[in-house]
Parts: sequence; structure tokens; C-alpha cells
Amino acid sequence: MRVWHGKLVLVLGFFGCTLMLTSWRVPPPALWQERTLWRFLFTQPNALLYLPHLKEHKDSLNPIIHLGQGRTGVSLVLGVPTVQRQKQSYLVNTLQSLLYDLSTAERKDIVIIVFVAETNATFVNAVVQSLWDNLPDAVSSGLIEVISPSPYFYPDFSALRETFGDSKERVRWRTKQNLDYSFLMLYAQNKGTYYVQLEDDIIAKQGYSQSIKKYTGNVVAEEWLYLEFSQLGFIGKLFRTSDLPMILEFILMFHKDKPIDWLLDHILWVKVCNPEKDLKHCNNEKARLKRTYKPSLFQHVGLHSSLPGKIQKLKDKDFGKQVLFKGHTNPSATLSSNLKHYQVYTLESAYSGKNFFWGLTPKKGDYILITFTKPEAVKGYLFRSGNIETNGDKFYSTTVEGLPSDSSVIERVKRGELPCCKPSTDGFVVIGSFNNGIAEGDVDGALQNLSAIRLMVYSDSEVWVLLSEIFIKV
Repeated sequence: MRVWHGKLVLVLGFFGCTLMLTSWRVPPPALWQERTLWRFLFTQPNALLYLPHLKEHKDSLNPIIHLGQGRTGVSLVLGVPTVQRQKQSYLVNTLQSLLYDLSTAERKDIVIIVFVAETNATFVNAVVQSLWDNLPDAVSSGLIEVISPSPYFYPDFSALRETFGDSKERVRWRTKQNLDYSFLMLYAQNKGTYYVQLEDDIIAKQGYSQSIKKYTGNVVAEEWLYLEFSQLGFIGKLFRTSDLPMILEFILMFHKDKPIDWLLDHILWVKVCNPEKDLKHCNNEKARLKRTYKPSLFQHVGLHSSLPGKIQKLKDKDFGKQVLFKGHTNPSATLSSNLKHYQVYTLESAYSGKNFFWGLTPKKGDYILITFTKPEAVKGYLFRSGNIETNGDKFYSTTVEGLPSDSSVIERVKRGELPCCKPSTDGFVVIGSFNNGIAEGDVDGALQNLSAIRLMVYSDSEVWVLLSEIFIKV
């Protein structure tokens, strides 16, 4: 045992060295510790050969696990490296985008690994706290894991050779980036079937998980090295986790020489290009091993690069436009609210399925009222707040309430005779609430017909609110 930044640290075998598990609110289960030890005893790429400085500290390859439940056996492992930026952090928005429309089943079949590629303990702990504060459910469920490297992992970058006309700072940046990707892949390779490399300043297209699983299912029996779900740099590249050891070996071998996307292309060249044939033949052969999916599922949005002073304006032209709302045919109703809408984003347009509703900052007591033209036998409801681009503008501390058209039903609720619901005010009964920006559920048949449905806000919000989907099932 040892103490790391004031936390208890358990030492296990990893990569011929050790694995450190730190306790941070969600301690890894004992079974995870046992399985982790077993998995990492397998032969790994020979990092000590390409990173000889690692021999100086036996803990230099220790992944420090700050958050996680040891999730394994999933279909998709998403790797998100993040670093300290001078201008702006995009990490929380990126993760919210990845989580936005995942179904319950998809949330159980994905693990997102955030690799904080810094050795500054203050910064690492700040990232961990931020993810706890902003994404508590995803963290506590094990959907999101957070790791960081040992302080001994990175070599001395001052002696790097300048190549391709790049400055020393840029050579250092791209070399460290190669090592960051390598470390993340090493940790991720035993977690699931496919590994997708992402960045901390991207947004995902709605339904990306379904699209990836469908496409990989179509080509699973074919020969390929990676699938490309974005054409920018190293974003959105999907690998079989069984291929990661070979890819890692190549990246580590040449990590000081070229950027990661160039190295990836060189792997293709080595595998299939014939020096005795022309460039066209080579490109055709490489295209067999690199499949490009269109439209792209991930878009780069960060303006300020992790390389200090660099402005990154690259956009994936094949990403297209995001779907910002989903329309439904809802029963005829009159709508009212004391929330002021922004520009053309009205409640009426959202209810009719023509646009989304965007309202100014909700306060305690604010409401949205849907009064049906005639009483309706409502079977269920779905209210989705936020959208893939503005995913922070959600309803918090907000209930979904129904108004039974039969006054005797209201009285039965007040007397506690209907376990489905609790009384609210003005005859309304609480039938649900928002969780992670979504309110979804069935309506108990004991309530019979409803005259109205109301969203009631119970605390002040710090952000605006956006309703991207309204569905009243009758």
C-alpha cells in the first residue's frame, strides 16, 4: 500500500509494472481488482524498449484510476484524452454530447474512458470533481471512468529532434500526444470489442452509437484495420481491440518521429503496399483496410487547440447538420407558460413538431401548461430537454403533472388511495419528473382521462431551458 495525493492506493501488476487504484467516492469493487490484475498480466507491447526512462521508476506505467466501476465486456469503448488548455475546456460539453440520446441499453454497453493526460494533481482532481458535479449518474454507474498517468510516465522532451520544419514546442506537443494515445489504448484494450478514439473538443451526431453498431455489424466478417467515422485527424477512428497491441507497438516505435495520423497511414502502407507497384495500387489497397463511413458521426468544435497559441478551425465537411429536435403528432391542445421564449423557438413550434422550444432562465414556480381541447386518455409522455448542440439547457427540479378530468379521481389521490401519484396544487397530481434532462413514463390508467399536463419548476435554474422533444402518447 502507499499514499498518493492523500488517497489510498492499491498496487497491482500492470504491463510488467503496477496498476494503482485510487479511491475517489466510488471505490472499485474487489472483483474488479482481481480481474484487472489477471488481464494485465498478459504480454503487452514492449514499452520499456521504446521508452527506456520507464526503467528508472517501477511505477512509471501505473494508470491511476480516479473514477470507475471496472466495466468490461462492452461493445464500444470510447477513449477521450484531455489536457489543460490555456483558453477553454470543452470536456464536459463533449461528454454531454456523447451521452445525450443514449438509451438505457446503450448506456450499459458503452464505457467512456477519460484520460487526464497531465501529472499536475491539482488539475487532475479538478477534472474529476467537475465530472462528478456535472455528470453524477454517468460516473456512479460506471459509464464514465477517469484515469491519469504516473508522474514518471512522460520522458524528458527537451532533447527531441526537430523534424518537418516544426518548432520544438510543436514536436514536443505531437510526441506527447502520441504517448497519450498509447497510454489510453493500453488501458482500454481489454474493456470491450471495439475501441473508438475521440478528442475532448468534439460533438457527436445524434444516434451515433446505433450507427456505429449497425455499420460494424455489416462489415464484421470483412478484412479491415480501422473504420473511420470522422475524416479529421485521429478523431472517430474505430479499431478492433484485438488489433490494438500491434498498433500500439508501431506508435511507440515511432512516437518521436511523426504525428499519430501519419503513423496510422504508415501502418496501412507497411501492411498492403507493394514497392514494385504504383501509388494508385497502393491507395486502392489501403482503402480496403480503411473504411470511411458517411456522413461523419463526430465533428471537431474546439477553436483553441491544446497546442498553446494554435487556433484550430478544421471542420469535417461530411458531418452535415445536426438534428436539433424530434417532432411528434400530439393531441390538440392550448399551450401557455410564464417562461419567455427566445426568438422563434416557441412552445407552439415544439409541440407541433416544427422546431424546439428555447426559454429564458427558469425560476421556481415557472410552468408549462398543456390544456387538451378535450379530455384525453393519455397512456404516456416524453419530454426531452437540451439537444445535441445545447445539451446543458435542461430542466432541473421539475415535475410532470396531470390534471384528471374526473374530480373524484383527484379526491382519491388526495386521500392516498392511488399509489401511482401524489397530489400537487390546483387539482394536479405528480406523475413523473425530469432526470438527466428527460422525463419519460407511462400514465396509470387509474387516473382515467386527463384535461391537462403541466411541467412545474421547483427551484431556480442557472441556465436557459430547451425542449427538443414533446410526445404525448394517447
